[in-house]
Amino acid sequence: MSPHATPRSPAMRVRALAALILAVGSMFGLPVSAQITNSTGSYPYGTSPRGMTEIPTTQPVRDPKALIDAEARARAAQGTAGAAVVPGMNPQPLPPDPATSLKPLMFGSQMFSGRFAATAFSGFNPDQQIAVGDRISVRMWGAFNFEATQVVDAQGNVFVPNVGPVNVLGVRNADLNGIIEIQVKKTYRASVGVYATLEAAQPVKIYVTGFVRAPGLYGGLSSDSVIAYLDRAGGIDPDRGSYVEVDVLRAGKPYAKVNLYDFLLNGRIESLQLHDGDTLVVAPRKFTVTVGGEVLNPYIFEFGRPAVTGEELLAVARPRPGATHLSVVRKLGADHRSEYHAISEAAAVTIQDGDEVTVTSDKYPGTILVRIEGSHLGERTLVLPYGSHLKDALARIRPAPQSRLEAIQLFRKSVATRQKDLIEASLRSLETYALTARSATSEEAALRSREGQQILEFIDRARQVQPRGQVILGQNGDVGNTLLEDGDVLRIPAQSNLVLVSGEVLMPTALVFDARASVDDYIARSGGYTQGADKAKVLVVRQDGTVVMGTQVALAPGDELMVLPKIETKSVEITRGITQIIYQIAVAAKVLFDL
Repeated sequence: MSPHATPRSPAMRVRALAALILAVGSMFGLPVSAQITNSTGSYPYGTSPRGMTEIPTTQPVRDPKALIDAEARARAAQGTAGAAVVPGMNPQPLPPDPATSLKPLMFGSQMFSGRFAATAFSGFNPDQQIAVGDRISVRMWGAFNFEATQVVDAQGNVFVPNVGPVNVLGVRNADLNGIIEIQVKKTYRASVGVYATLEAAQPVKIYVTGFVRAPGLYGGLSSDSVIAYLDRAGGIDPDRGSYVEVDVLRAGKPYAKVNLYDFLLNGRIESLQLHDGDTLVVAPRKFTVTVGGEVLNPYIFEFGRPAVTGEELLAVARPRPGATHLSVVRKLGADHRSEYHAISEAAAVTIQDGDEVTVTSDKYPGTILVRIEGSHLGERTLVLPYGSHLKDALARIRPAPQSRLEAIQLFRKSVATRQKDLIEASLRSLETYALTARSATSEEAALRSREGQQILEFIDRARQVQPRGQVILGQNGDVGNTLLEDGDVLRIPAQSNLVLVSGEVLMPTALVFDARASVDDYIARSGGYTQGADKAKVLVVRQDGTVVMGTQVALAPGDELMVLPKIETKSVEITRGITQIIYQIAVAAKVLFDL
């Protein structure tokens, strides 16, 4: 290269090489076409005078049904990122759950999530009429053999060798074989069998308009359902469109009406053979009623009449087995009027457009169930009248010889829920302190960050604890008059001569009761305190659930000693908060936590 020559870029060198290849190829009369790729992209070269051709715009001819299916799958795939996926199916979003939705959902809107649009229907429809463009498979055997797929021509005929044109336009699919066989038998009276069947429905394009999300012209098969075309148009607009009136127009005139509720509730859908150029028109929304409460279908329902009976409404809302009443809120301008009726009277209740109906379950318990656990020889479940007291349950208990009825324990779901709420409130307060603590230096900030991470891990573990919900009965009050609730659990402890020692001791164990031994003696026999023990916080838990703190407590057989851990942090508030939570969990769940 000359020292004064202009350096060539990689792209220029590629173009020069391609031109040389084209020149050599043209010398031998060869049709040269290559696509050379370098680091900057792709450069298609052909046989034009300038050495470059346009990128081909024509696509290989594909089967129309394959094109339709590919287009439907592409539309169905849009907007599915992060959506729930049904195992074994194409990734498509699940419809929202009406029970957890932030606003009431329109009944019927759950149909349009891409599942109908993504799948074409090509099954056998006996009532489908043969149309121009349909593909018919004809087979003949015997004295004359013939097999081919015939396309119905513009005059509605298929051509059969030695027989001639056979008109099949408008013939029902179920009658197709018989019609062609009759024409063949006119030429071949014997020894020739005939079988004809519709191989593929005709590809058509249908206008979808009205109150749909994306009006337009959509392709499919003539055998596809109306729901499939509505789904391709994005579905019916749930705020404005009608699900009970979808009109099918042919040549601008009404041809059929479709009520989608027949499909949703009863599984019935009319098999319409759509023609090229048909129009689907979704009418505006008609009369609606909002239903919630104790129903299986908490939706907004649409009706074709301005008023229906409560029985008709409940037929689509499907009340739960325990439902007893329905509450109706009627809006009359700025005024609201409320009604309350028993479900048994629903046939006489009139529900109007815009009403809000709530189905409720007004139950008055006649009996309660109480579970008996522990040292007991009788039945394990007691059925008591509503409003029974503890003494009523004790009268039916058959204690075992080793039972301690004076230490009976009562566990209640509502108390466990309240204990969980109190622990959660303390955890949120601790979380606030841990996340908002300020630091004066970067070293202190790093230390607080590590400490904060430990506290957050402690909070996560503490949130998993389930309180027992024990009601401390004690022996000083009027225990027998304690009112029982449905689902209560009575546990009768057995006599024991052991003392359990747990928590921050070297060897948590169970020791035989010694009337002369003190709390410190039991701890010493368990190996003594660990380095992380808080010697000032030792809990004594009695068999009846009573909790006493201190080391100067007189012990009894069956007691449990729990040594709490010592909490050391840079913040007094955090130390106090963690200590309080550990104490609450130890009492409510008999579980010891440490930072």
